[in-house]
Amino acid sequence: MSSYEIDWNAAWKSARAERPRRRDPSFWNSRAPAFSKHVAESDYEKQFLNLMQPQPSWSVLDVGCGSGTLAVPLAGRISSVTALDFSPGMLSLLQQRCQDGGITNITPILGRWEDDWQQLGISSYDVAISSRSIVVDDLQEALIKLDRAACQQVYISAMVGDGPNDRRIFNAVGRPLRRGPDYIYVYNFLHQMGIYANVSFIITTEWLSYKTIDEAIEGMRWMLDELTAEEETRLKNYLAAELVPHGEGLRLPAPKVVRWAVINWHKEV
Repeated sequence: MSSYEIDWNAAWKSARAERPRRRDPSFWNSRAPAFSKHVAESDYEKQFLNLMQPQPSWSVLDVGCGSGTLAVPLAGRISSVTALDFSPGMLSLLQQRCQDGGITNITPILGRWEDDWQQLGISSYDVAISSRSIVVDDLQEALIKLDRAACQQVYISAMVGDGPNDRRIFNAVGRPLRRGPDYIYVYNFLHQMGIYANVSFIITTEWLSYKTIDEAIEGMRWMLDELTAEEETRLKNYLAAELVPHGEGLRLPAPKVVRWAVINWHKEV
């Protein structure tokens, strides 16, 4: 069967079904601080914005904004940001960052991909972005909604291969890494929709440092669903053996290399 004959939305759904579900806001509420610290320790946002080339006049919809990885730096370079996320914990961190930084042009909205965006007050924007947040069961519905929200351009970043997951940690606790579908599903489905998108790649080399082994465990929980006591013991033993001193803290002896595909297209006039 050729790629033209594959139902990429059905293939996406099938691949999504094989991985753990993290659609409950409580999962991200509890992990928001650790995850925000994790994403802050790379130059991902700089590379994304360099590809995006924000314009001062732009209004941007940031779907799955998290704690503001892109919304906060964008706010200083464009007219306005509407930041959508389904986790109150993430939005609370974003609002605190806005308060601390005196940022007044970010509008946070609590909502999901699956919600009626019109009822949430989401209308049309110059640019719509989904940064590392296409965590949906129905890819077609998500892409159509994102495309409709944009007047000029759309930017999506989707994982390549293992994405942000650290295979070493999964091996340490004795779990298989079920990573789910990556960017090629998104790109191929867009092609079937008649959208001929551009693809660029962001590569980050991440050295994650921790003060203690317990802090390292907390910083890695976002990758995993609930750890059993046995799994946590395995992880602690692994970290005790592998973490090496670095400055005033500890880190693994080799960095994690993470790849993201940035898929973008211009709306046809």
